[in-house]
Amino acid sequence: MIVKRPEIERALDAGGAGHRLILLYGPDESGSRALADRIAKPLGADVERIDISGATLKSDPARLADEASAISLFGSRRYIRVEPAGDEIVDAVNALLELPTDGDPVVVVAGALRKDSRLVKLATASPAMLGFASYVPEGADADRMASAMARDNGLLITPDVARRLATACNADRAILAREIEKLALFVDAAPDRPRELGHEELDALGAASEEGDMGRLVDAVLDGRLDAVETALAQLAAEGIEGIPIIRAMLRRLLQLADFRSQVAEGSSVAGVMASAGKSLFWKDRDVVARQLSRWRPTQIATAIERLMACERAIKASGTAGPILLDEELLAIGRAARRMR
Repeated sequence: MIVKRPEIERALDAGGAGHRLILLYGPDESGSRALADRIAKPLGADVERIDISGATLKSDPARLADEASAISLFGSRRYIRVEPAGDEIVDAVNALLELPTDGDPVVVVAGALRKDSRLVKLATASPAMLGFASYVPEGADADRMASAMARDNGLLITPDVARRLATACNADRAILAREIEKLALFVDAAPDRPRELGHEELDALGAASEEGDMGRLVDAVLDGRLDAVETALAQLAAEGIEGIPIIRAMLRRLLQLADFRSQVAEGSSVAGVMASAGKSLFWKDRDVVARQLSRWRPTQIATAIERLMACERAIKASGTAGPILLDEELLAIGRAARRMR
């Protein structure tokens, strides 16, 4: 069955009891992983985790059922986590579904599967399976996620700080977690000793700082500052940030520019659009976004969006050059932006 978030959370917090397999998929892979982590706690501190890749199950479909019915060498509870995975594991899942539901729970972390995916169809039809699709939170949902994660780390933040954090991290849960942990250390915060976090602390160390800020990369690309693009890419790579999160940050700004450009086409001035943007645009970004809006035309914005979406599909395909493809694409967009000056 494909279920909603409250149901999948209850199932995971119960250790997967009563279900043979839990499928977590969708474009928000960080969100899927965070959900998958929840299954361990109810199984006990000494739970044994067995990791298997989808490629392994493709070549050995019987492996999953064998592992799910095996007995732990240490007598502790076990669970099986399959990642990365896709339709290549369908044969393995069918073999697993022939077992009773009281064996070791299995959680599968997949990416953005299509609605007609064989794995999604199997999860939809089987009462022994639960499926849930994670989507990158947007707007108020992203702000609430940032606030909740900050609170769990002892940080007391206002709604505008939460919005700034979520925007700077492109609502990517994994990146946001790293930033919040770093900020908590910076202000000496913990759940038992909460501390306030404001814009000054973010400026000093947070997701909007000089080092590792995707927003600065986005601005460098759309302003055509190629040296800054290369520097920002190197900084982000050093922090382990590359690929899809960067594409999402670029698309977020380009889609924002497309919306603002449509308002200009309807007769609004650039200054008027900036003034009416309200809380959807962080105040420190207004000048740079206004500059980009005055340069980028609708056809150019649409072309950049199409190229980045094609790049994302290429990165997700197996056997590609991955981040190298994105670096080349960002530099190509940057060269186009430089010609707009």
